[in-house]
Amino acid sequence: MTKRLRCALIGLLALPGWAQTPTPLYFPPTTGPAWASTTPQSLGWCQPPLDTLLAYLGRRHTKGFMVLKDGRVVVEQYYGTFTRDSLWYWASAGKSLTATLVGIARQDGLLSLTDSASRFLGRGWTAAPAAKERLITVRHQLTMTTGLDDTPPAPCDNESTQAACLLYRADAGSRWAYHTGPYRKLQPLLAAAAGLSINQYTNQKIGGVIGMGGAWAGDVYYSRLRDAARFGLLILARGRWNGTAVLRDTAYFRQMTTPAQPLNRSYGYLWWLNGQPSYQLPQSQLVLPGPLVPTAPADMIMALGKNDQKIYVVPSLGLVVVRLGQSAGQPHLALSSFDTELWRRLMAAVQCRPTAAAPAARRAPLAAYPVPAADELTVPLAAAWGRVRLRLLDARGRTVRHAEGQAPGQGLSLRDLPTGPYYLQLIDRQGKVIQTSHIMH
Repeated sequence: MTKRLRCALIGLLALPGWAQTPTPLYFPPTTGPAWASTTPQSLGWCQPPLDTLLAYLGRRHTKGFMVLKDGRVVVEQYYGTFTRDSLWYWASAGKSLTATLVGIARQDGLLSLTDSASRFLGRGWTAAPAAKERLITVRHQLTMTTGLDDTPPAPCDNESTQAACLLYRADAGSRWAYHTGPYRKLQPLLAAAAGLSINQYTNQKIGGVIGMGGAWAGDVYYSRLRDAARFGLLILARGRWNGTAVLRDTAYFRQMTTPAQPLNRSYGYLWWLNGQPSYQLPQSQLVLPGPLVPTAPADMIMALGKNDQKIYVVPSLGLVVVRLGQSAGQPHLALSSFDTELWRRLMAAVQCRPTAAAPAARRAPLAAYPVPAADELTVPLAAAWGRVRLRLLDARGRTVRHAEGQAPGQGLSLRDLPTGPYYLQLIDRQGKVIQTSHIMH
């Protein structure tokens, strides 16, 4: 065995949950509607909790929901007037597609992750001093560590791509912040590197190979539900499609789907990662303890978009789960409490157990109203929780309000607090944080 092959195998086996696939993956034809299916019963799943999940998704403004097991369709559900041929936006779930395209461009020798973004975008693509701008590499764009200000003053916002809106805040690599503006510059960067439009490059390198028929409109990817599932299956197959290596760079794939920087352990190359010891969310510098989705398998990776666009990939279970639709609750840029609730219900079906088996303190989600919060925040409390403490943190992790309470609920005054994102924490009598919820004021 050559040294190069040995290293490649070691790198592949090092991926958490990816070492073995117990069942060979099925890949649907790249054209036509044919797609093999299997039943929940044949997998040992329980139908009642699955039915409960599907009803819950319908109440939560879902347009389409799909579950693949080893590539085969287990669930394909559409709601209202949404059909198999309906198009929907991925929002920031498209970031993960872009990350895959960057990996393909790297393997084709079109770019290096250590290249300064200025090589492709030209000087002055930001308002940062020239020396600071040169520090920003392709890798920094992939990892949300450009150091540019993610909260620029109006009329700019987090998604702005104009140079005047991309302001220096810290040296590249020293600060993690979810910043869509610099990410969006990856698309013209890819186009410049490949000599093709972003749609041409996507279709040539991924879409045409796996039968994914979506398209970029501006900076946002639109597709059918099945197209999103095809992309998830490509990632479940570690960048391969029915024997064809789409993303054959295994080192890049590993970096993309594991912690790519030390600042936010739950973020790879534009992919969210479950099962990590801590995480950081958009619009916040607060590092929170625990995994992103405690009710889901630890090896799950996620393409997450605004208003609860979801592509989940779980290697250990051979699952791809896709949800498209309107916001399931309070709008969030990526993660929301909906992720935890969806996976609690889905795992109840997969593991064939009643949903009530969740621990009492975690069974009822931590909620608050009104949404968005006004001068007074009311927090309903379950009787099973007993007497608990509530703590409200600002985006920097500073405690700005606290209170004790018990069922039926407790109020928190928000008067004189600036508008913006906050984090509401439920703390038990031992001082352990039971739940954390994102609040907009």
